[in-house]
Amino acid sequence: MADTIKVTLVKSPIGAIPKHRKTVAALGLTKMHRTVELPNNEATKGMIAQVSYLVKVEEA
Repeated sequence: MADTIKVTLVKSPIGAIPKHRKTVAALGLTKMHRTVELPNNEATKGMIAQVSYLVKVEEA
């Protein structure tokens, strides 16, 4: 299991509920098709699960 994961914003959060928009911002995703590397821990996985319809996840 990798210690980091790559998360890419693939769908705009404009139409998402406000809580999901804040989660995307908290992940560090500000614009479409931006990728960030995040630690592979339970907190990050929970945030990604909440907005899974907006992001794409890859092992880093």
